Amino acid sequence: MKTIVVGSTHKSAGKTSLIVGLAKAAGKASGYIKPLGDRLLYRKKRLWDYDAALVANVFGLEDNPEEMTIGFEHAKLKYMYDADGMKDKLNEMLAAAAEGKDLVFIEGGESLSYGSSLNLDAVAIASLLNARLVLVAGGSEGTIVDDIAFLKRYVDLKGTDFAGVIINKVRNVEDYKSTHLADVIALGVNVLGVVPFEGEMTKLSVGHLSERLLAKVVAGEQGLDQKVNAIMVGAMSTNAALQNPLFKKDGKLVITGGDRTDLVLASIESNTAGIILTNNVLPPSNIVSKAQERGIPLLLVPFDTYQTASQIESIDPLLTKDDTRKMEIITQMVKEHVSLSGIVD
Repeated sequence: MKTIVVGSTHKSAGKTSLIVGLAKAAGKASGYIKPLGDRLLYRKKRLWDYDAALVANVFGLEDNPEEMTIGFEHAKLKYMYDADGMKDKLNEMLAAAAEGKDLVFIEGGESLSYGSSLNLDAVAIASLLNARLVLVAGGSEGTIVDDIAFLKRYVDLKGTDFAGVIINKVRNVEDYKSTHLADVIALGVNVLGVVPFEGEMTKLSVGHLSERLLAKVVAGEQGLDQKVNAIMVGAMSTNAALQNPLFKKDGKLVITGGDRTDLVLASIESNTAGIILTNNVLPPSNIVSKAQERGIPLLLVPFDTYQTASQIESIDPLLTKDDTRKMEIITQMVKEHVSLSGIVD
């Protein structure tokens, strides 16, 4: 059984998606834990980590997502476990996750330093569990080199099975390889792969938005898997909205009040992914019925238009359990751009 710790230099580098892609590309029975949670979910009166719940579902694990994470709060965990206790807890979780598995992926926190005061950063976990360490780097070309240079010069990796880095979300792979890759290699760090940016991976589904906004779905539940290609705030007249280039885009999300019946109706009759109704105002029942017939989700929220748009802007395009297309894309990209043998063998 091989244990692989996947960490990242910064938040939103794409660790979870790459873990899914690595496991699917390897085609081996895989387990998963995420010792220090950082994406809190409250479900069924329990606290889960979003990534743990997602991977448990995707991997078909029977493990309770709650038990894949030790906790979320640094102060509470520091009170509960000393260094030896934390190591024992990690080994206990690993043993449970490894039962009947060929691989176990351990996901680090949101950044390389996250959890270091608890010995729960990715480097410490790999050292404590004698696991292989893989780091994911993302960002601009310059910051990627900076992060890897810092890692090489100032992070103690002695005694750690450091496989190397995966450089993720690169806009132009060939340009990066010809212009910047040599700088990384010169640092003496093994580059396991350069994975291209894929726009499809950044798209939010209407269902994910609904969950994050705690919206009430009043119609069109069958369309919740639709992807949002553009977001339009319907704060103008209907005639002005109809002339707006965003309104003409397929798969748009329209944010407006339920009292704007003319705009809501026009949105339903065009190629719209979903409509968010603000201020808890519903349109007339005949319009709700029309949205249901067309399979266009109507999401009811208590916030005003500006608050709703601001909340959506802050939502990360996380992988969801129903994103089969995204999983296919990341699996194929791993097969094409990552040295899988350097990680799982």
